[in-house]
Amino acid sequence: MGIKSFQGARRQQQSTTENVAFKVSDFMSRDLITFKPEQTVESVIQTLIKNKISGGPVVNESNELVGVISEGDCLKQISESRYYNMPMEQHTVENRMIKNVETIDGNMNVFDAANRFLESKIRRFPIVQDGKLVGQISQKDILKAAIELKGQNWK
Repeated sequence: MGIKSFQGARRQQQSTTENVAFKVSDFMSRDLITFKPEQTVESVIQTLIKNKISGGPVVNESNELVGVISEGDCLKQISESRYYNMPMEQHTVENRMIKNVETIDGNMNVFDAANRFLESKIRRFPIVQDGKLVGQISQKDILKAAIELKGQNWK
């Protein structure tokens, strides 16, 4: 009688050259809450609170990225409105958003993206393809990718 092995069949490991490139587009969020330039800052604040988010991309009617608005931008508006005793209702996203927006290429490796986050101190990067907003990658998405990829070769 031969010796029986209780070890199951082993999965063949891929070589690192065959591994998936761990692209940003594999981990980015595609279902985004976006804002319009003509929206009021007050409506943005309500959306941020309701959805427990800290900001989001601003797009025009053609879904082209025109800016980003964050909690900080809204706080500045509240502070100035209070200081100058001006009603907030008349202030739009276009007046408060950051227009010069840094983006990330969807084909970038998630580990290179992690370095971009560390260098820039930005919390989220929009991903634009053919002039249109297609997604967004956040620091949290990179952390999720790291956990998901744990145990694989990180090269």
